[in-house]
Amino acid sequence: MIDPANGILLIADPFLKDPNFLRTVVLLCEHNADGSFGFVINRLYENTLDELVPELEGYKLPVYYGGPVELNTIHLLHQVPEKIPGGQEVLKGIYWGGDFDFVVEMIKNGDPDLDKVRFFLGYSGWSEGQLMEEMTEKTWLTVKGNRKLIFHPDHQEIWKDALKHMGGDYEMMINFPIDPQLN
Repeated sequence: MIDPANGILLIADPFLKDPNFLRTVVLLCEHNADGSFGFVINRLYENTLDELVPELEGYKLPVYYGGPVELNTIHLLHQVPEKIPGGQEVLKGIYWGGDFDFVVEMIKNGDPDLDKVRFFLGYSGWSEGQLMEEMTEKTWLTVKGNRKLIFHPDHQEIWKDALKHMGGDYEMMINFPIDPQLN
């Protein structure tokens, strides 16, 4: 296990019952003394981008549930800083944010690199010390993020694949029931 930092994945403990984070993986985009900020990368939102951004009507791109904070905001992670300026590098080759006008143009032009862009509604946030407290309670497992997990083609497999990436005893956790009392 590694300490929380920018670019680290927080993998929800198999028995975490908080409905906002049940079997989720969160990419930390910012972690410092003031708090932490990131996105749930493995929970698809019910609406597509065109249903949330009127100027993109007809462009049915998937949107992910980034977390329970500020569900009136849209964020993005991407791998194309040369096409979307203004982003902040979170992990080598992976950027958070950027100029949304450039994203709109990419979408309207049918840019082939749209598979390197992920959209999120809301975000996950922790106040000063809150995430570290959750870490001592063993709410989260941690692993260094990578493109394969963050831009995984099947969001339903990210939690399992993140545990497999940790290897050893962690891989067994993918078979744990959500509530062991039901066994």
